[in-house]
Amino acid sequence: MTLRNVWRALALSAALSSAFVSEAMAQVSATSDSAINAILADRIARKRAMGIVVATLEQGKAPRIYTAGVSGIAGLPLDGNTVFEIGSITKVFTNTILADMVRKGEVSLDDPVAKFLPGRVHVPERNGKKITLVDLSTQSSGLPRLPTNLNPADATNPYADYSVTQLYEFLSSYVLPRDIGSQYEYSNLGMGLLGHALALKAGKSYEALVKERVLVPLGMNSSGITLTPTMKSHMAQGFNAYGTPVPLWDLPTLAGAGALRSSANDMLKFLAANLDSSSVPLGKAMAMAHQPRKPIGPNNSIGLAWNIVELLGTPVTWHNGGTGGFRTFIGMDLAHHRGVIVLANSTISPDDIGFHLLVPQVPLEGPGKVRTEISIDPAKLDPYVGVYELAPNFQLTITKEGNALFGQATGQRKFQLYPESETEFFLKVTDAQVTFVKSPDGKVDQLVLHQGGANTPGRRVK
Repeated sequence: MTLRNVWRALALSAALSSAFVSEAMAQVSATSDSAINAILADRIARKRAMGIVVATLEQGKAPRIYTAGVSGIAGLPLDGNTVFEIGSITKVFTNTILADMVRKGEVSLDDPVAKFLPGRVHVPERNGKKITLVDLSTQSSGLPRLPTNLNPADATNPYADYSVTQLYEFLSSYVLPRDIGSQYEYSNLGMGLLGHALALKAGKSYEALVKERVLVPLGMNSSGITLTPTMKSHMAQGFNAYGTPVPLWDLPTLAGAGALRSSANDMLKFLAANLDSSSVPLGKAMAMAHQPRKPIGPNNSIGLAWNIVELLGTPVTWHNGGTGGFRTFIGMDLAHHRGVIVLANSTISPDDIGFHLLVPQVPLEGPGKVRTEISIDPAKLDPYVGVYELAPNFQLTITKEGNALFGQATGQRKFQLYPESETEFFLKVTDAQVTFVKSPDGKVDQLVLHQGGANTPGRRVK
């Protein structure tokens, strides 16, 4: 599931922690309308996006909406009413529900998730500890990014046929590799399980629950999972990184991890409620979700699903999302009551735009190097085949199929690597490159992933 691309997330975390935290504290200042329009126009001109909608909100000022590119549907304008798949931003809606249920005494953060599942389901435990709701919320349950029995019949809609029965079968057979709560590992499975458990507790579907607790109270009438006629008439076309149209995703079982669709105008309502802890009815629950609960890296922590990173002295609370044809971002500078929404209908991440609009000193993505594929002897690819560990529980598996090399990150799809030299390869689906490194005896013993301004080494483990 590309609800949050691990390759990009790993590189982003490294880049933010190494490049930004040593700078002087940023001055808070709004980027001008003309500057934002220029940023979006540049992305479209460089074919780094098909269409983008940006919405900004600042206390005491009217919301601003900017657009560039196309919706992908003939006759459908790209504007604040255009509907996008928001992917993993769904997770912060799930955790708004969790916080609301905790505040109302319906559940406790320390409740074992097994408490809300049928008795026949054996949720894995370790060293006498049970997986709790807060473990799922803070991505520290020990569950993997994806269940191993996820084998989609249609790779372009990978969650459509994953059933509750399969989810229960996986949980009942899985052995946790480490202690619960001991380590952060982003898990779409865990967050989907959280949404499923909360829905069971409430006695209704996840879709009905998120409507009742968040969408209806906030007046988000163009948001949901099942497309209403109005939503359908405003639904953008999603595109992959090559500009090819792709189908929408369906997540019937893991809905709490990434099933929602929404518009910029509706997301501004969600953003406004998050920026005001006194807002009714969800401000206090949202403020609870924002509180940092676990460190996940240098200057990075996680609340109830929300990521919190300190950029140039400014704490930014954020999440992003991605599906087969969309990438999205929501971010907030809570101290100054400022927020940004970025919605794009292609799979090239716009996260840098969101961070830049919150903290202008954070640089935008550069134009990038033009890369040219070369031909090399297929036999020279054989030494690169293996498994490389870039971080705990994050590996890059390199395989050879025919005369081509492929890379597959933990929990991700397989992508072809194209040679630009005998040791340097690049991806076409995103701005990322891999360099293979040889030891003094000539054996390939590591690689380096280049992405998002970071160079992340990975030692060969197989």
